[in-house]
Amino acid sequence: MSRRRNDEGEQFKVRPNAPKNRGQTFINSVIRQASKAGSRARKGGGRPGARLGRGHVAARFAGQSLAPNARRVTIKTRLVNLSKAGKRSTITHLRYIEREGVGRDGQQGRAYSALSDDADLADFEQRGRKDRHQFRFIVSPEDAAELEDLHRYTRDLMQRMEQDLGAQLDWVAVDHWNTDNPHTHIVLRGRDDQGKDLIISRDYIADGMRRRACELATEWLGPRTELEIQRSLQREIEQERWTGLDRTLKREAEDGLLDMQKLAEPHLKRQRLLLIGRLQRLQRMGLASERQPGGWMIHPEAERTLRSMGERGDIIRAMQRAMSGRQRELNVFEPGEDERPIIGRVAAKGLADELNDRGYLVLDGVDGKAHYVALPAKVELGEFPMGAVVEATGVGKVRAVDRDIASLTEEGLYRIDLHQIQRTLNAPGRDPEDVLTSHRRRLEALRRAGIVERLGDDVWRVPADLPEQGRQYDRQRSGGIAVTLKSRLSIEQQARAIGATWLDQQLIDGRNVGDGQGFGAEVNKALQQRADFLVEEGLAEKRGRRVILARNLLTTLRNKELTKAAEVITAETGLEYRQPSDGKRVSGIYRRSLMLNSGRFAMLDDGMGFSLVPWKPVIEQRLGRSLSAVVRGSGASWELGRSRGASIG
Repeated sequence: MSRRRNDEGEQFKVRPNAPKNRGQTFINSVIRQASKAGSRARKGGGRPGARLGRGHVAARFAGQSLAPNARRVTIKTRLVNLSKAGKRSTITHLRYIEREGVGRDGQQGRAYSALSDDADLADFEQRGRKDRHQFRFIVSPEDAAELEDLHRYTRDLMQRMEQDLGAQLDWVAVDHWNTDNPHTHIVLRGRDDQGKDLIISRDYIADGMRRRACELATEWLGPRTELEIQRSLQREIEQERWTGLDRTLKREAEDGLLDMQKLAEPHLKRQRLLLIGRLQRLQRMGLASERQPGGWMIHPEAERTLRSMGERGDIIRAMQRAMSGRQRELNVFEPGEDERPIIGRVAAKGLADELNDRGYLVLDGVDGKAHYVALPAKVELGEFPMGAVVEATGVGKVRAVDRDIASLTEEGLYRIDLHQIQRTLNAPGRDPEDVLTSHRRRLEALRRAGIVERLGDDVWRVPADLPEQGRQYDRQRSGGIAVTLKSRLSIEQQARAIGATWLDQQLIDGRNVGDGQGFGAEVNKALQQRADFLVEEGLAEKRGRRVILARNLLTTLRNKELTKAAEVITAETGLEYRQPSDGKRVSGIYRRSLMLNSGRFAMLDDGMGFSLVPWKPVIEQRLGRSLSAVVRGSGASWELGRSRGASIG
C-alpha cells in the first residue's frame, strides 16, 4: 500500500476509485475500424462463418489480459428465430424470467434496462414484434453474490458489448437470486439502432462476450487468490456432476486414455494432486479405471453420466424444497408404456431449462409420494396454478385412431367414407360423424409431420406401419409425457364450489383415492365434504354410509354454473343466453373465453344471442372470427375450415 507525506508532513493513504475502462474507448475505436476492414484483412484460416457478423475482431482482442487467476463467468446463449418460435414466445419468456420468487428476498423479479430500473416489458415486446430473431443470454459470474450490484455489472457488460459491436443495443434483464449461483437473464433484440438485423459473430458469442464478462468481474473483485482457487478445485473432487477437473482430464486424455506423466507437465503441476484425487473418485463411481501403473482409462460415457447425475441432484433439491419438511418418498416420473398415471396437486413449479423455457412440476401425489414431472416443450407453467390437481401420463402406446385408419386402408390408400366407417367400425356408443372428425384431424397432424400424404379431397397415402410411426411421432412431440389439468381449483376450493369439479368425478367413479397418506388422505377428507355439500344442494342423498348421487350430476352442476355466468354476460351485453343442445351445431363470433369451475368455455355471439361452448386451445388463434361447434356432453368438436371439413374434437 502506498504511503506518502504532503508538504505539511501529514501521512495519507491512496484509495483507488471504482474500476474504469482504462483505455477501453480508444481500444474499441480501433476494434471497430478493424472490424469494418476485417473482411479484406486476411483470407483463409479459422472456422467457416466465424468472421460473419459484428464482433469477430473484438473476439480476438477480448480477454488478452486475463490470467489463470481471473474471475470466471459462465454465459449460456440461445438464438431464437421468432417466426418459428411463435408470436407469444417473447412475452412468455419475459413472463418466465420476471416470475414470482426469483428476486433477492424471494419477491417477484424486476426487469431493468440500460436506463431504467423498472423496464416496460410490454413496450419491449411491442418494439421487437417485427424482428427476425432475438438473443437470450444467462450470465452467471462464479462470484455473483460478492458483486452485490448485478444491475450495474450487467449494464457495464452491455456497454462493453456495444463498444465491441459498434451499435447501440436494445435489451432488458432480470436478476435471479433463487439458486445457489445468482445469475442474470438478458433478452437482446435482433435489430441494431439503425433498424438493421443485428448479426453477431459466432466467435464473439462463443468466447468474446464471456471474456468481457470475466474482465469486468476481475476488475470489480480483483483476481482470485491461490487459496480461493484451491478451495474451489478441492470441492470439485467429490462432486457428482461434470466439473472443471473433469474438463481438464478430458482435454489431456487421448481417446479416453490418460498418461499420468502428462499431469507432471508445468501447466498441470499445481493441480496434479487434485486431478489424481478426482480420478480416484471417478474410479469409485465406476467411471474410470487404472489399467496399468501410470495409465488411466476414462469411461466414454463419463461426461453424459456426470451431467445426468448433476441434473438429478438439482431435481432432488427442488423436490425437498417443495415438500418443506413433509415426509414423502421422492420419485422422478420417467414414463414407460405400462406406467400408471400420476395424480397430484402442484406443490412447486419452475424452469428446469431457463434458457429454453422448459418447465417442471413437483406433484404431491395421491399415492403418498412426491413426483418430479418434466413438462413437454411449449407447455406454459401458467397453465398449472399452485394447488391445482394435475394428471401426468406416459405417451407410449399406439393410438386407437391410428389403428382404425390402418384397418380402413387398402393398398396404401385411405379414403374417408362415412358408410365404410359405419360398416367397419361398428361399435356401440361411437358416432360415425365423431369418428370421421377424429380421422381428419389425425391425418392432418400426420401430414404436417410428413408421415402421410394427401392425394386429394379425403384421399390419403398411408404407410403400412402407420400405428408405429404415429406412436413415435407422439413421443417425440410430447417428450413421452402428457400433462393434463384436472382442476384449477384446490381440493379445499372444490369441496363447496358451484360447478362440475374433479371431486365430483371421483364420487361418481366410486374409487378409493390414494392410500390414505399425505395428499391422498386430504382428498378423501375433501370427498366427504363435497358429498355433504351436494346433500345440502339437493343433488345427493345419504343412506347410512352410502351417498346416492343425482342422475346426470355433472351436467346439472355444469349447467348451474353456466347459467350463473350467463346472467352476468347478459347484464353486460344485453344478449340472450342460448344453451347448446347435445349433438347440435352452434355458430357465432368467438368473443372471449371464461375460466369457470367446470372448465374453460368460449363465448360465441351470433348477433341476437350467445352460447357458452367448451373451449379448446386451438381456437384461441381465431379470436374475433366466426366459428362453429358441435357440443357433445362435456366436450365440443370445433369446425375450423369448411373446404375440407377440418375440425378438432
